[in-house]
Amino acid sequence: MVDVLAHESELLGLVKEYLDFAEFEDTLKTFLKECKIKGKPLSKSTCGSLRDPKSLKFQRDLLAAFDSGDQKVFFRLWEEHIPRPIRDGDSLAQKLEFYLHIHFAIYLLKHSAGRPDKEDLDERISYFKTYLETKGAALSQTTEFLPFYALPFVPNPMVHPSFKELFQDSWTPELKLKLEKFLALMFKASNTPKLLTLYKENGQSNKDMLQQLHQQLVEAERRSMTYLKRYNRIQADYHNLIGVTAELVDSLEATVSGKMASTMLRASLAPVKLKDVPLLPSLDYEKLKKDLVLGSDRLKAFLLQALRWRLTTSHPGEQRETVLQAYISNDLLDCHSPSQRSVLQLLQSKSEVVRQYTARLINAFASLAEGRRYLAQSTKVLRMLEERLKEEDKDVVARENVLGALQKFSLRRPLQTAMIQDGLIFWLIDILKEPDCLSDYTLEYSVALLMNLCLRSAGKNMCAKVAGLVLKVLSDLLGHENHEIQPYVNGALYSILSIPSIREEARAMGMEDILRCFIKEGNAEMIRQIEFIIKQLNSEELLDGVLESDDDEDEDDEEDHDTMEADLDKDELIQPQLGELSGEKLLTTEYLGIMTNTGKARRKGTAGVQWGGPEPLRRPVTPSGHRTGYPA
Repeated sequence: MVDVLAHESELLGLVKEYLDFAEFEDTLKTFLKECKIKGKPLSKSTCGSLRDPKSLKFQRDLLAAFDSGDQKVFFRLWEEHIPRPIRDGDSLAQKLEFYLHIHFAIYLLKHSAGRPDKEDLDERISYFKTYLETKGAALSQTTEFLPFYALPFVPNPMVHPSFKELFQDSWTPELKLKLEKFLALMFKASNTPKLLTLYKENGQSNKDMLQQLHQQLVEAERRSMTYLKRYNRIQADYHNLIGVTAELVDSLEATVSGKMASTMLRASLAPVKLKDVPLLPSLDYEKLKKDLVLGSDRLKAFLLQALRWRLTTSHPGEQRETVLQAYISNDLLDCHSPSQRSVLQLLQSKSEVVRQYTARLINAFASLAEGRRYLAQSTKVLRMLEERLKEEDKDVVARENVLGALQKFSLRRPLQTAMIQDGLIFWLIDILKEPDCLSDYTLEYSVALLMNLCLRSAGKNMCAKVAGLVLKVLSDLLGHENHEIQPYVNGALYSILSIPSIREEARAMGMEDILRCFIKEGNAEMIRQIEFIIKQLNSEELLDGVLESDDDEDEDDEEDHDTMEADLDKDELIQPQLGELSGEKLLTTEYLGIMTNTGKARRKGTAGVQWGGPEPLRRPVTPSGHRTGYPA
């Protein structure tokens, strides 16, 4: 009771502050009256009015300066009343301030009846240039703002295509609305009652954090097992290498003395036969497919997960090839089934988990050359994936896996042709207009898919229909902070600039100046690639002589490489409950089969070739394959 009395004044003040904030006017009057009758004092620190007249006057003055174009008054008020931590640390405030500087820099160009006063205009442009070189430099790596760093150097921004939107009638009112919303949000946030803050910090968020930590723990345990297996393999290789090294040293010493190299050394230098890896047990695929179609959504999800894990966690080589061949020979995904109720139809399931796990399994298939060959036997799978890609807006991971599968499909010429004809290039350009809204995986695979499609003449001709938009999107992506996409952006640019009409559009928008900005900042490889692009831009060739047999459908661009990326098993949505089976245990307990593993000789293909030259990419690749150099 003593503790309550010691803090009673402050607690009553918190209650009063919240009632005032929530506008419980009658309740507040009754509360204050009863406090007065009982002689209960209220803490003065929390009893200030939430509607500060000074802040209202500041907002009015700031908006008046915005409308009149008085940048000195505006930024004086901005710096006096917007706290430095918000101005320097809040991304929303930084972006808004950048656009406000643009507003004042071009104010005279938009609002002068005749020619604007040159001295005043030069002063504004100089002020904006100083901002770009100091505080504004922090946003120079953000794709959204990159074109505006050229604004002070353009003689007539009003006619330049990169700045067309700034001079539209709607741009200034929209910016003013953003400013008003920011001010309202900031002053509302600063006036949030302490009682609400305490609840948010110590209430529901703790429960959410606990669930998140539990999920992270499960994922960490799974990753640790994977890393432990890798460590054991590396350690075994290390011990073998030490043994060979020691024997080599002994033999060299013996050779110096005139003796023959030992038999043991010759044996140790001979190709080492890897330890046999046991094949995984056969499965009853008829029962599996039946439960995948007719089972509960939870059972479907666990089965899809277990089947995917069989592919992703099996040892590369005979074990994985046998798993894949068993899936293919038993038509696991019902690619050849005419039935309306097939495993492939799970892509359209009402269950978000089932849709996502189906997409993950298809992406795992597409990661392997034989899997792609199986999925590509008809365009049915391709059409379903394209449909899902355009419809899936709730589940980011599902869309990532659908996109990943399509990107790997683009290694095969017939599927490239189908995707180009289906207008997939236009969809890719549309989502790449806002790259900062995309996950790293989506961004990387979208740009890589776009590049693969742009390597074909049909793809280049599609780009020529919207040349200005394609060039703007690609030039914006050149400065994106995710450097993994640079080879694909360069490859796409180099490819489409072989079309004369696109070159002409690029020259008109000052593409060479934009490219030369990146030469100053890029690494050696990036600089060499951009020099090739500039050379292509200034070329006068009428025909594209880069790729021979460009539209020969019989020739397959695909390299025979398999790359199973770690993202396939990230962020699992379901975890087994006590007594519930999952993974390999579920398959071998409930779905054990007899002799369904049908071995099949792996098709020998051309070895993967890593593109190591200075030129932009000119062959179809996948991001995972490009990073690893297409290991055989």
